[in-house]
Amino acid sequence: MQYFEYVKYIIDGYILGPVTFFFLSVVGLAFMFVFRSWWTKGSVALTVLIGSTIFTFLSMSDPDFAAIVKKPDNIPIIIMLGSIGFCLWIAFRKMVINDQLIEKGLPTLEEQEVRKRVFCWPDLVYAEFLMLLLVTIFLLWWAIVIKAPLEEPAAASKTPNPSKAPWYFLGLQEMLVYYDPWLAGVIFPGMIVNGLMALPYFDLNPKGNGYYTFKERPFAIVTFLFGFIILWVLLILLGTFLRGPNWSFFGMYEYWDVHKLEALTNVNLSELFWNHLLEKPLPTNILLREAPGFILVIGYMAALPPLLANTIFRKIYVQIGFWRFNIMINLFLMMAALPIKMLLRWVFNLKYIVGIPEWFFNI
Repeated sequence: MQYFEYVKYIIDGYILGPVTFFFLSVVGLAFMFVFRSWWTKGSVALTVLIGSTIFTFLSMSDPDFAAIVKKPDNIPIIIMLGSIGFCLWIAFRKMVINDQLIEKGLPTLEEQEVRKRVFCWPDLVYAEFLMLLLVTIFLLWWAIVIKAPLEEPAAASKTPNPSKAPWYFLGLQEMLVYYDPWLAGVIFPGMIVNGLMALPYFDLNPKGNGYYTFKERPFAIVTFLFGFIILWVLLILLGTFLRGPNWSFFGMYEYWDVHKLEALTNVNLSELFWNHLLEKPLPTNILLREAPGFILVIGYMAALPPLLANTIFRKIYVQIGFWRFNIMINLFLMMAALPIKMLLRWVFNLKYIVGIPEWFFNI
């Protein structure tokens, strides 16, 4: 147990810091893509499952970890993590097998299944009815054993600390840390919804429809999984398990002390440019004061698309054309703006790139 205490100290002190946690998550996602042929093997996946299960049971011996995991609100998130891991393993395994079959000129797994004749009745209906019974039994057991996460009546003079949104809104709540509500609560969600609806009209690649593959659609799969896992599931994990009282960061095995306050001084880009870099007072003219931020934002949204079109994404630009590419790349840059702003806040304590509270306009 002494060795396990040392492991907990390493995890809380060095791994679960916001920067390292985000960096290791991105590295882990890249590892999944590069070594997909190895980790999707049944023996490797089973070893990972057994190892993670043993580690979780050992972690339950820590009272602070157990108090967070056993909360009725958090149990669905634990189940969600398990289901996402299982579905990812199935998808990646089929990707690997199909890519190998395509290289050999053989039909994919889905094409082989189409050739099998299966009747809706009784084959499909029996399977659906069986799953209906199992899910009903599971939900009844859940309702009896796990208490509903109800709290005392709401009172304006006594709010929970931390005050958290439902788990499916924790990603948006985490975004509010880095952006103003008009961006995190209106613009970004609207861009996400409209971008998802527009995606089928951007992608003209006919391959990969109806079957799993990675080599035929690497950009689409990497972009989607980065947005889903890193910018959605990861934010839910941060808000659930690592955000404690006063919305401060805590380790998995760390006690949630309400008196823990991080002494941080967040500064705007204009302050860094005028006060720290040029050692001058802030200009009284608002546009001049925020000129560095405006230049950076305009350069990011206006200069990067043509640069990327002529370098990294040249092949995609030729395939889909000018208008589709510009809409797609602007949505891509909007998505990338979130992790960039997160890292700027964590590393440099940067609050706003453009901060104009006089006009209620902050980026």
